[in-house]
Amino acid sequence: MNRLYHYPLSPFSRKVRLTLAEKKVEVELVEERYWDQSPEFMRRNPAGKVPVLRHGNQTMSESQAICEFFEETVPTPPLMPRDAEGRYEVRRLCAWFDDKFNAEVTSKLVGERVFRKVMGTGYPDSANVKSGAKAIKFHLDYMHWLLEKRRWLAGDSMTLADFAAAAHLSCLDYISDVDWNRSEVVKDWYAKIKSRPAFRGILADQIPGFPQPAHYADLDF
Repeated sequence: MNRLYHYPLSPFSRKVRLTLAEKKVEVELVEERYWDQSPEFMRRNPAGKVPVLRHGNQTMSESQAICEFFEETVPTPPLMPRDAEGRYEVRRLCAWFDDKFNAEVTSKLVGERVFRKVMGTGYPDSANVKSGAKAIKFHLDYMHWLLEKRRWLAGDSMTLADFAAAAHLSCLDYISDVDWNRSEVVKDWYAKIKSRPAFRGILADQIPGFPQPAHYADLDF
């Protein structure tokens, strides 16, 4: 049995969960308070980050590397294009969301509104919250621009790029920080991806002290 050490509102954990679920790879979920940096967890991943996957005798870290490992070892259904140019675009967009979007939006909104409380590090920094709320508009507009030209973010097929983006947006949607009225195109894309069976586990997440908003698990918003 695969075992995934994760935190429910970690977008990197969610990207791996979506990939494994889409490929029908069974996994046991173990919630990890990674910020406590317990000696046992630090032995699994000295970087002190989630997700960490126990796969057979291997201990794997870094969400993109884990996802691409399963893309190579469980090729059906494919989440990467066959051509080099297509794979480049998927990796570029995964990096966009996991680096730029995370730094400008997720860390500022989920980080301030949720993680400060669960980590016990004080009250939200209003400047960071305002910065994240402003930045997400730019990113939603960028997604709108991409999706006007493509069926999915990286092209005509759903890929890891869609899961990377959906992982971040689903965390933000859990705390009602996505203005779905800003783009009907983006809203339709998210409704399409969250209707997939792979998304069921994500929609069932419950964070103590942070109840789901009414629309969160509603496939029709």
